[in-house]
Amino acid sequence: MAGRGKPTGGRAALWRRAAVWSGWEGMLAQRPSRSRLVRYTEYTLSGRELAFAAAAGSVVIYAAFYLIYQSAAISLAAAVLGLLTPRWRRQALLERRRSRLKLQFKEALYSLTSSLAAGRSLENSFRGVLEDMKLLYSDSGADMLKEFQIICHRLDNFDPLELALRDLDERSRIDEMTQFVDALTTCKRSGGDLLEVMKRTSTIIGDKLTVEGEIKILLAQKRLESRIMMAVPFVFLGFLGFAAPDYMAPLYSGLGYALLTFLFVLLLGCFWLMDRIMRIDI
Repeated sequence: MAGRGKPTGGRAALWRRAAVWSGWEGMLAQRPSRSRLVRYTEYTLSGRELAFAAAAGSVVIYAAFYLIYQSAAISLAAAVLGLLTPRWRRQALLERRRSRLKLQFKEALYSLTSSLAAGRSLENSFRGVLEDMKLLYSDSGADMLKEFQIICHRLDNFDPLELALRDLDERSRIDEMTQFVDALTTCKRSGGDLLEVMKRTSTIIGDKLTVEGEIKILLAQKRLESRIMMAVPFVFLGFLGFAAPDYMAPLYSGLGYALLTFLFVLLLGCFWLMDRIMRIDI
């Protein structure tokens, strides 16, 4: 009996690795504990997000294959690949969440600098940032608002501020936040001019995030143009297939399918190359 249990456990681990790779780990994971703090390097799709991503991916793949091959059977078989769509949807939502967290962090830095300039202590300045963020973000689900609530709660329980910030840095893995925490920790330990250091640090980090945001806007425009270019060949084939079926008939017999497959693979290679060009690490 013990020997039979090993393959079962190995098979379960294999299925779990496959689910994590494809983005379906949300169906296997247990309900998250409320006491567990959010890690901004991970994202688990909810059941609704999984269903939407898989359905949308299957529909898009079915339409793409049908416009090329004009075969419902081939399109239905290919639509199964839509089950892999949650992998890319998860990555997109994770990047969006991290970008939103960076923007909120920039606003928090400006508020912190203003509180320090008004003569507040460092700990009271963080409490003031929390009040400012409650006014700035009416949505109580804003990530940085929750994080400052956690920091202030830890301060009320006499936890060191550096420890609370270092914990946030470990969970977020954002370069700008690491730079801020390092500067603050070094300044407190060395007894430097905290206000001047925080002003310079917040200015440098804020300018960096502003430039990064402008670059992302430009990349988003080019990414939209690339997606339009991706859709044009399929729209053109679909138009010819429905408007002039006799003209396209030779492609759907004999060597026509081989030619269509070759062109389809070539298009996919071009799409992959365009996507790689648009993915620039900032």
